[in-house]
Amino acid sequence: MSKSVFCGGLRLVAAGFCLLAITATPVLAQDAGRMDQVVRAAADKDEFSGSVLVARDGQILLDRGYGLANREWSIPNDSATRFRLGSVTKQFTAVAIMLLNERGQVDLDAPVKTYLPNAPAAWDRMTVRHLLTHTAALADYTRLEDFEAKKTLPTTAEALMARFRDRPLAFQPGEGWAYSNSGYVVLTAIIERVSGQTYADFVVQNLFHPLNMGDSGYDSHDVILPRRASGYTPSGEGVINAAYVDMSVPQGAGGLYSTTHDLLKWEQGLFGARLLKPQSLAILTTPYRNNYALGLEVAKDGDDTIISHSGAIDGFNTYLAYDTTNRMTVVVLGNLNGAAPLKLGGELMTLARGGAVTLADERQAAAMSADALAAYSGVYQVAPGFALTLKVADGVLTAQATGQKPVALTPETTDAFFVEAIDAQITFTRNAAGGIEGLVLHQGGREMPAPRQ
Repeated sequence: MSKSVFCGGLRLVAAGFCLLAITATPVLAQDAGRMDQVVRAAADKDEFSGSVLVARDGQILLDRGYGLANREWSIPNDSATRFRLGSVTKQFTAVAIMLLNERGQVDLDAPVKTYLPNAPAAWDRMTVRHLLTHTAALADYTRLEDFEAKKTLPTTAEALMARFRDRPLAFQPGEGWAYSNSGYVVLTAIIERVSGQTYADFVVQNLFHPLNMGDSGYDSHDVILPRRASGYTPSGEGVINAAYVDMSVPQGAGGLYSTTHDLLKWEQGLFGARLLKPQSLAILTTPYRNNYALGLEVAKDGDDTIISHSGAIDGFNTYLAYDTTNRMTVVVLGNLNGAAPLKLGGELMTLARGGAVTLADERQAAAMSADALAAYSGVYQVAPGFALTLKVADGVLTAQATGQKPVALTPETTDAFFVEAIDAQITFTRNAAGGIEGLVLHQGGREMPAPRQ
């Protein structure tokens, strides 16, 4: 449960939280065969193991398991397999807060100290809304130097808060954005203090029971849980058992488990107004900063809105998305750490919405002269301290990320290139005069724009 704990080389990609932008044509097409082909391509290379569900307006288009829920016993994944959700948990925590808000028990704009009076003075300006939107500026406890040593030990929300409560804030609350699991630990403590219930009991009674989500709950190593997937992670020697994490550690930031079918019920119930009032749902899904709403990411594609979140915890990577216009649900639950669930989630949403997906082995190289390639040379800033330097060497366009070796870019079409060694693509953007002004790095389900310097 390191930094990838609750989120998920070209290793080119700078480390960070997984934000997703989705593009597709507005024409709807449900090609379940192509969807299965795309997922199976990753599963056959042992890049993905898990369960997948795609549905439109409640009608299931794809519902299959891939790989093994337990590799030692050769038990396959299927639609009934239970997976740890990682940060997909955050939307459930956010909805729990919104329910308490509707009941008049929590004010989103009240100071955190209203509910946790022993909070430090540095938190005086910090509100519940700041916690929900990652604008509270709290140090992320999963990135602290002692996290790996302590993640195997039982704990509580209060004990976790003690690890970061006295650390300096990254900025004044509300004045910046920094993804932090710590905010959702504080929200866990608020839910328990206000409701008088444990977080696990509150979520089950108020969210899961009303939607008949009988295969979902807060995970615990001690409990005998039928059909729970084992978690795995890649290594230099092949796939190994994932590191142990005590499930009291993730709290409301990443501690829940579920199945693909239960998460379909969740999307139908949440967006079908069975849990929250319309005004509460609007608050939940309105971006506050950096396209992040309350426990949810929001991406626009024309007039369409896609609401999603990814998750990661030791042995598991997950993705859940909903297209509010076309009522599309995509669920990808994986029990093998890696970027595949996020990438596959974006591709399945694209296919479900009528777009096209090209697999790595389907890409065709195009001829391009050295002079034409030279037009793309330059430095492109992906993030602070992380840039791509492109130049032509021996008739080949190469890209060198900060601190990494150069890799060859193969032209596919004008302004579109791919990296043969890994599943990454680069597309170039032009200004009104036709000059190249930037690029977009596509890798692992993420789209990372980089202006030309």
